[in-house]
Amino acid sequence: MAAAGLTTSLLAPAISGVLLLLTLTSLPTPAVAARAFFVFGDSLVDNGNNNYLATTARADQPPYGIDTPSHRATGRFSNAKNIPDIVSEYIGSEPVLPYLSPELQGERLLVGANFASAGVGILNDTGIQFANIIRITKQLHYFEQYQQRLSSVVGPEAAGRLVNDALVLITIGGNDFVNNYYLVPYSLRSRQFSLPDYIRYVISEYKKVLRRLYELGSRRVLVTGVGPLGCVPAELALRSRTGECDPELMRVPDMYNPQLIQLLKDLNAEVGADVFVAVNAYQMNMDFITNPQAYGFVTSKIACCGQGPYNGIGICTMLSCLCENRDIYAFWDAFHPSERACRIIVSQFMLGTEEYMSPMNLSSILAMDART
Repeated sequence: MAAAGLTTSLLAPAISGVLLLLTLTSLPTPAVAARAFFVFGDSLVDNGNNNYLATTARADQPPYGIDTPSHRATGRFSNAKNIPDIVSEYIGSEPVLPYLSPELQGERLLVGANFASAGVGILNDTGIQFANIIRITKQLHYFEQYQQRLSSVVGPEAAGRLVNDALVLITIGGNDFVNNYYLVPYSLRSRQFSLPDYIRYVISEYKKVLRRLYELGSRRVLVTGVGPLGCVPAELALRSRTGECDPELMRVPDMYNPQLIQLLKDLNAEVGADVFVAVNAYQMNMDFITNPQAYGFVTSKIACCGQGPYNGIGICTMLSCLCENRDIYAFWDAFHPSERACRIIVSQFMLGTEEYMSPMNLSSILAMDART
C-alpha cells in the first residue's frame, strides 16, 4: 500500500489530538491496588538491561535521559520516561527495574521486572549486528528464572498468583524488518522469502512466543503491533527524498498487523478468555505523524537528537544536533518517540476505542480486574 494510513482525514486526528491533550493531565491513576508488571521486547520498552551487556545497542550516555530529574542516561531510548514507565504510573506502581539490575532483589521482585533488550526481534537472527542482546527466547527463560526467585521470597502459591494477576506488555517485531529483512539490500531473509511469506513466518514464530507467555502464567498481555516503520526519521533519511513515508516499508504494517490481530483472536479462542489484547501502535503513531500540530508538535519528521537529513543518520550522541524543547518533537531520536509522544500513546492504551485497543482498553481491564 503506497501510503498506509495517509488517506485518513486530518479532521479525526485533530479532534482526537485535542481530546488527548486534555486527558494527558487529567487521566486519574486507577483506584486499584498496585499489580505486578512485566515487560518484554525491544528498544521501545527496554529500560536499561542493555547497560549490563557488551553490545552497541545501548542508551547509557548523554543526551539520553536529558529530561530525567538527574539529567542522566538510564538506558532508556528516550529523553526521559518511556512507555512502560508511563504505564506503571497508571497502574499505581513504581517503575519496574531491568531484570539484570543488581537492585532487583527481595521485595522489589513483587513490583515485576523488565526483560526487554534493545535490538531484538521475534526471530533469533534479528539484531545479530548488535552482538550480545537478550533475545526473546532468553527473555522468556529469564521470566522462568524470575518466578523461581520470587517463589523463594513469597512462596510458590503467592508467586503464581502474582504472575497470574500481573499486567504484561510485549513490544517486538519492528526489528525483524528494519534490522533484518530490510537491513541491507538483498539481505539473507529477503533472498529467502518474499515479504508476504516472511510475514507469515514471523507471525508463526510469534505464536510460539505468545503461547509460551501463557504457559508461564501470563493472563493479561498487551501485544503491540508494528508501527509506521517507513515514517521514522531514520528511514526518511535513507529512503525518502520528499519527506513522505517510504511506501515499501509501509507495506509491512499493512500486511503484518491484520495477521497479528487474527493470531491474538485465535489464541484467545484457544484459551477461552481475553488474555491477549491487540494494541494498534500503528494508528496511535500515525495520528500525530500525519497531523503533528493537532498534538502540539512542530514536527513528526525531524528527530530531536541526531544528524544528517531529518536528524535520522547514525545515533544520538553528545556531538549530535539537539533540539531545545523536547516536548514539541514527536521523535526523540532516529527511531524512538519522545516522552511526550509516549504519553500520548499510553493515553490511548488507557482510553482508546476498539480501533486502538481490542477487545478492550487498559482502563476497562483495570476496572474489570478490580472487581474480581
